[in-house]
Amino acid sequence: MFTTLLQVALGGAIGASARYLTSVGTMRLIGPGFPWATLTVNILGSFFMGALVVYLAHKGGMKAAPFLMTGILGGFTTFSAFSLDAFTLYERGQTSLAVTYVLASVILSLIAIVAGILVTRALIQ
Repeated sequence: MFTTLLQVALGGAIGASARYLTSVGTMRLIGPGFPWATLTVNILGSFFMGALVVYLAHKGGMKAAPFLMTGILGGFTTFSAFSLDAFTLYERGQTSLAVTYVLASVILSLIAIVAGILVTRALIQ
């Protein structure tokens, strides 16, 4: 358990650093005005999550999943885990549950960020 935790922590540090570098690079390349960095990270993370889940399952390498998937990709973007969860539900034939999960995640997350902002602003003032 402790070894797995260290793998996730190390992977998380690598993923978070990659996210930062991607953000800096995207900002320099495209500039501000639209959250291109977040969009880029979410798309790349989702692509790599899809590729990794197939590759690791095919090669019997799921022991590397905590480091690669939870650690690196989790540090890079949690959107990749969200995408995998939604697709897994869909692939299992649970289409309505997948749609519910996607809508609930997006809508409730937006409500939560607004609530967090409003509550914190009220407490600070």
